[in-house]
Amino acid sequence: MPVLLPTGAATYQLVSEAATGFDAEVVVTGEIASFLTPLQLLSLLKERQYDLVIVSGMCTASFVQVEQETGVPVFRGPRHAADLPLILSRLGSLELSRTLPADELIRLQRQEEAGRKLAGLERSAIPDLLIRRVKIGGGSRMKVLAEVMDAPRQPDLAAVVTDLFSRGADIVDLGFGFDATPEDVRRCFSAVESIEGPLAVDSQDPALIRAALFRADLVLSLHEENIPLVGAEVASAGVAAVVVPRYQSLVENLALAEEAGIVSLIADPLLQPVGSGLVRSLREFPEEPGYPLFFGAGNVTELIDADSVGVQALLAGMALEVHAALVFASEHSDKTHGAVEEMRRATEMMMLVRCRPYPKDVGLDLLVIKEKRRRREPPLAYQQRIEVSPLAADLTYDPAGNFRIGIEDGQIVAVHNGTAFVGSHWEEVFAEIQAEGLVSLLDHAAYLGKELYKAELALSFGRSFEQDGPF
Repeated sequence: MPVLLPTGAATYQLVSEAATGFDAEVVVTGEIASFLTPLQLLSLLKERQYDLVIVSGMCTASFVQVEQETGVPVFRGPRHAADLPLILSRLGSLELSRTLPADELIRLQRQEEAGRKLAGLERSAIPDLLIRRVKIGGGSRMKVLAEVMDAPRQPDLAAVVTDLFSRGADIVDLGFGFDATPEDVRRCFSAVESIEGPLAVDSQDPALIRAALFRADLVLSLHEENIPLVGAEVASAGVAAVVVPRYQSLVENLALAEEAGIVSLIADPLLQPVGSGLVRSLREFPEEPGYPLFFGAGNVTELIDADSVGVQALLAGMALEVHAALVFASEHSDKTHGAVEEMRRATEMMMLVRCRPYPKDVGLDLLVIKEKRRRREPPLAYQQRIEVSPLAADLTYDPAGNFRIGIEDGQIVAVHNGTAFVGSHWEEVFAEIQAEGLVSLLDHAAYLGKELYKAELALSFGRSFEQDGPF
């Protein structure tokens, strides 16, 4: 018995092409597939026997009653007809949902599968060293080190550190400026002492490094000038250290750190920004390093005016190819906000490259604005075309009152006469406003929908929001 594919006249051609070669019957139920009603479907199922029904993923109606009356399961297909071939080809192995569109279901299943692979690979990995039970190097995933710049000036340092760990950091590095004192260092590390994750101290000053050793798990950065002064104490504390070249070479400074008794060493060849020797510095990463390698990606993302998402993915790919173990992610500027999550996702994608030749179709991605593939939608059908006129300069204000719209604490806020309507999704905020009877003009309703959705997009993309301004 065939599969029933109810569709609309607008998508009939696409669905028919997708159904070619499958035991499926395509039936037009109206102009738009998503407008299918339970009564229409019940009528079709009384005419002929089917194994199952796949309705448009855009349908909002419930077909539970239809299933109960006919015994024929009704599942959600993809939201776009162009994705239907992928669903039909997997009918034997894919368990469809009655509530979730099939394309979303597949995306979630691929994510879950990728998560299981990542967990398995990390479990079985044999690291070069451990930093507070976090695997570094060897076969483990590249770990993300996030920095808190100028830690002593953070009003709630513990909250900042906890947030970075929650957003994907494996190690959090506390940075100290030239004006910091040993007391500042002790105060900062005492404030975060109870946090479970690995912490690093970022200073080349021996006195500041020394002050952090009661809690720090990693020191950034050691070289020939401070190793003779504090190297033995770092070794005695059992703390790992990142070693950099300065006036001596990296190899010479690593040997110096070993002589001081430091067992857990990470080598940093110093990645340079674009235009200042990025490619040349990549050549400095040895093919067989002998130590886990540090990759300073933040030095690149902060010094280029480009969206950090794609930059992070490419840098993670470079880090993979030079066999880096620890990747530095920075969020010092507004343009790099979210870089820690981006780099964490990028390192996970690169871990999954072991299962395929390149980081494509791994189940995880860093696509935020652009689509992986454009969908071929059916042409719009109409009989008359009206070229619209520009809006009149004079606006008619809604007698029900105006709204001030903004974003606060990750939510949309719409204020009307001292009352704030707060929510995460524009349609929920608008529905509450409408239920309160605070919109009386259609053009004002359209305006509110536009501005509220703009606010939701600003939250999704981590951008600022300005009412009546461009997005």
